[in-house]
Amino acid sequence: MQFTDFNLSASLQEAIRALGYGETTPIQAQAIPPGLQGRDIVGCAQTGTGKTLAFLLPTLERLLQGSTQNENPKAVILEPTRELVIQVAGEAKKLAARTPLHTASVYGGTGMKKQTNELHRGVDVVVATPGRLMDHMRRKNVDFRDVQILVLDEADRMLDMGFLPDIKHIIGRMPRQRQTLLFSATMPPEILALARHFQHDPLVIEIDMARPPEAIEQALYPVPKHLKTQLLLAMLKQMDVDSMLVFTRTKQEADIVTRQLRQAKTAVACIHGDFEQKKRLSALEGFRSGKHRVLVATNIAARGLDIEGISHVINYDVPEHPEDYVHRIGRTARADADGDAITLVTPEDEALIHRIEYLLGRKIERKTLPGFDYDVPVPSWAKPSTEVLLQQANKTQSLADRWRSMC
Repeated sequence: MQFTDFNLSASLQEAIRALGYGETTPIQAQAIPPGLQGRDIVGCAQTGTGKTLAFLLPTLERLLQGSTQNENPKAVILEPTRELVIQVAGEAKKLAARTPLHTASVYGGTGMKKQTNELHRGVDVVVATPGRLMDHMRRKNVDFRDVQILVLDEADRMLDMGFLPDIKHIIGRMPRQRQTLLFSATMPPEILALARHFQHDPLVIEIDMARPPEAIEQALYPVPKHLKTQLLLAMLKQMDVDSMLVFTRTKQEADIVTRQLRQAKTAVACIHGDFEQKKRLSALEGFRSGKHRVLVATNIAARGLDIEGISHVINYDVPEHPEDYVHRIGRTARADADGDAITLVTPEDEALIHRIEYLLGRKIERKTLPGFDYDVPVPSWAKPSTEVLLQQANKTQSLADRWRSMC
């Protein structure tokens, strides 16, 4: 299906042509027509499948068919991260460049004054993170009485990040008669419960999760936990690495790995949720430009960020959700290029690996790095206490039980 097949305003069609969009993706082909009709939608498709256009085009088209005279927002799009707000708002502005519609970006990590002035001048579309939008609501900078369309993008990620109370509060200030579009990369029970609570007879569209591109060379590298960073450094020396994206599970781990790489004279940058916006954008730009050979990140970089030319993705920590593994490794082998996806696996990670292989439908090859000494003992200062060991054993057992229940 082509975008020209949709009954869109001439201004939007002109923008689509200028941006070079031609054929639709499956989620766009299935979501845009009912979206244009005003239907509530639950759309499940992984990152990189075109979900942004699937909700932006119906939103902008429906607003163009109504009045744009009122200063209050008529559409609100909620995103989990600042990067996604910037990206989606930028796309909305490009699509609406030939229309009278105005879009505002609302996110934390930057001053309130500019956003406040923009909201007071009057906007049609607000793209926001829930937390910062709540700040503006408390200051009475925004009025939702005229909202016609609500979009919850990356809904599973917003729930994972603890935004559900904010989302409920925000929606509670909106008219009940509205269109609600919910998009998510995964469809856990919590998402379905959210849909039942906030939507009216939604159309559920589920696009099968694509397998990772064949061009991605996947491998598992078993390693004792205390040697993970040393193995990572050895890989940087032995492998032909143009640029490497390293994923950690926590912000603290990201900071530690970054510090260790810097001590080894590696050009490295780091991004996670504690960094202010200016620092995060600087790190991303340095990585894109080649100033930094390595970028260490939490899952915040796994979705929505467009970073081309990554030769290696390293799962320093195995992701807790199998779907996150697919999102992470999908950052490499883009635009038909080759790429390597390497996961460092400790004995405690085996249950998580089984779940990933179950999702992929195949085993991932296990490898060792030639010449690396895997037998270096744990330093005495790094040995965990008995209490910690018991906690780890209980966690591993819990994961194993969850895996058996899935099978």
